[in-house]
Amino acid sequence: MADHKHGEMNIDVQEKTFNGFVKAVTWSSVVILFVLVFIALVNG
Repeated sequence: MADHKHGEMNIDVQEKTFNGFVKAVTWSSVVILFVLVFIALVNG
């Protein structure tokens, strides 16, 4: 096996993917919350 050296791997792609996932989850949660509030207000 090759010698592993901690911290040498380029993780830019993984960081961008994770940040995109976090952003998508955040926006989805906000949209779902607003939809639920809207439904609650309309059904009153």
